[in-house]
Amino acid sequence: MIDADPTAPVVTIDGPTASGKGTIALKVARALGWHYLDSGSLYRLVALEVVRGGVDPADAGRLVAIARTLRPWFGDDGRIRLSRPQAGPAEAGHEDVTDAIRAEEVGQMASRIAVVPALRDALLALQHSFRQAPGLVADGRDMGTVVFPDAGLKVFLTASVESRAERRYKQLMEKGISTILEGLLLDLQQRDARDSQRATAPLKPAEGAFVLDSTRLDIDQTVRAVLDEAERRQVG
Repeated sequence: MIDADPTAPVVTIDGPTASGKGTIALKVARALGWHYLDSGSLYRLVALEVVRGGVDPADAGRLVAIARTLRPWFGDDGRIRLSRPQAGPAEAGHEDVTDAIRAEEVGQMASRIAVVPALRDALLALQHSFRQAPGLVADGRDMGTVVFPDAGLKVFLTASVESRAERRYKQLMEKGISTILEGLLLDLQQRDARDSQRATAPLKPAEGAFVLDSTRLDIDQTVRAVLDEAERRQVG
């Protein structure tokens, strides 16, 4: 694991599920020429291993063990790959897990295990290691409140739950995944409640955060708003 560079500037983008923070963060990182961290994918990577291996999500020790072996790589093409250097010859290399970790079952598992304090502690050092020059754009749920509290710009990206459900519905349908809008809406409402009410690192805007409601904004408008705020605050 590479040591973090505490002097590298950071922009954090937090927000609820399906707020579009991953897409916005990646585009902002590209525009700035900075590194990108999709912190939520770290929990999804652990969740993927839990689902694949039939691991008890209440077994904190097993969750921590999985987290400590993670070697993720985020490409500027938006793909997420998992390095498996200790696998057998036929399995070694980088596995593209971009689609696998976006499965609804994995997402629900990630939301469940994210409340485990021991797992959050185990992933903290890994998250910090992504802080490298010339800068980092990190998205998640507690990037500005817990992981990078000294970030130069902390964005809290939100949108109405109805808008987020519709966006997720369109994404899944475009991928040929049959789903029911009402079910997605209920699931998002439940995740919002769980994420905001949990005892450890609850979902909320960081102190001094730039709160951005993207309900009526498209992707380009949202990215522009973040970049403008970064320039206004002289981040970087």
